[in-house]
Amino acid sequence: MALKVGDTIPFFTSIDTNGNSFEVRDYLGQPLVIYFYPKDDTPGCTIQACTFRDQYEDFKALGAEVIGISSDSLQSHQKFASRYKLPFILLSDSNKKIRNQFGVPNDFLGLIPGRATYVIDKNGTVQLIFDSTSAKIHIQKALEILKRM
Repeated sequence: MALKVGDTIPFFTSIDTNGNSFEVRDYLGQPLVIYFYPKDDTPGCTIQACTFRDQYEDFKALGAEVIGISSDSLQSHQKFASRYKLPFILLSDSNKKIRNQFGVPNDFLGLIPGRATYVIDKNGTVQLIFDSTSAKIHIQKALEILKRM
């Protein structure tokens, strides 16, 4: 069942780009922008990641942490983050467990993992779910909601 605005996010763990254990509960108490994307190094996903990178300080100024999640491997994330100098957290969800916990739909007749952004308040409550194949709009929508929180 997909998360809705007003729901509390599920607790999840993963491995971050540095190979460290990541627990979302350690990040509660601050706003989070969690975005799911299809694949490292693809045109739309690279644009989205680089736009988050270019506006990362805007997110930090609002007290928020950005977390990108895809089913790519730790090694793929490390190359992707290094190549584009991504300052935020990337998590590997190879078994799609986190994606399923959030209920992120697939795109293109169910063939490609979907692109969705969740803005979470400091209490872990979903304030925005934005599901669009247009990569750049996710950043704008997330910042708009964070400024209102």
